[in-house]
Amino acid sequence: MDIYEELVRLRRSGQKCAVATIVQVNGSIPSYESAKLLVREDGSIVGTVGGGCVEAEVWNAAREVMETEKPKHLTFSLGQDAAYDNGLICGGQLNVFVEPVLPQPFAYIFGAGHVSKSLSKVATMAGFATVVVDDREQYANRERFPEADQVIAGEYEELFPGFAINESSYVIIVTRGHRDDMRVLRWAVSTPARYVAMIGSKRKTIGVIKELEKEGIPRSAFERIHAPMGLEIGAVTPEEIAVSVVAEMIAVRRNPASEWRRVTKSIFVNESLRTLLK
Repeated sequence: MDIYEELVRLRRSGQKCAVATIVQVNGSIPSYESAKLLVREDGSIVGTVGGGCVEAEVWNAAREVMETEKPKHLTFSLGQDAAYDNGLICGGQLNVFVEPVLPQPFAYIFGAGHVSKSLSKVATMAGFATVVVDDREQYANRERFPEADQVIAGEYEELFPGFAINESSYVIIVTRGHRDDMRVLRWAVSTPARYVAMIGSKRKTIGVIKELEKEGIPRSAFERIHAPMGLEIGAVTPEEIAVSVVAEMIAVRRNPASEWRRVTKSIFVNESLRTLLK
């Protein structure tokens, strides 16, 4: 199997992987400079960097790199003692660069109003593939969103099953009213999306959540929602709101999930909101 073809396939299917490359060699090693090993999310591999304990350590590093989404450098010295223990009688040295390969993030924008027009443009410029969804064809059309990867018109509940939401997905809810926001949020909290945000005030958000809780959705399902959405920069216009939201998306994208959870805000961070939701 060709490593490059598999890398492209994984990326297009929304899956992470890591690629390890021997970038420098001194002396004799059981492989060659530029040799590659691809490690998938399930731990399976394509290619090799020489086998033995070196490959085992590289495999472990690849798993770590996929988790942290940060590259790593490894150096191995196949000295006589270590080489004998590992079965690699070579005596050389090698440096291995292990890098994460992440799928392109998709921004699913529900609602095709004024804020969405700016959101789609800014998100696209920031490297997100945008999908704009609305139940009104007069709003969800290519003329309004020429930069979007997809523009889809239809009933939300009928469209939800067709969206391949994964950890590289960002769901932004900016529909025309509370009722439609609730329809989308009900579905969004059940997905593994990396980012879920909804437009509106804190009080509006609390009202929507309380209604969904009456349906039996647990409070814990809403703890990762970003609402009010966007970084607090005093945004007022649709363009400014778009900048604040995409900035927040970038912050989530560029930080490991565990690290971002420590520093990000959510509707439950504010103690006053906790009190209001009781």
